[in-house]
Amino acid sequence: MEQQETALGPEEHRTTTVEQGRFCMARCNCGWRGPARRARSLARSDAQGHAADRH
Repeated sequence: MEQQETALGPEEHRTTTVEQGRFCMARCNCGWRGPARRARSLARSDAQGHAADRH
């Protein structure tokens, strides 16, 4: 199941969270992947941190 978490703009990083079994991870359209997390909130925080680092 993939959920859109942050959509910044057409040329900017777009992050999503993806669930894999008991884990959730953040992904970005640039190819970045966050670590597998058990808490969705931590995966979302990873995605927000990645998007903030890219600006």
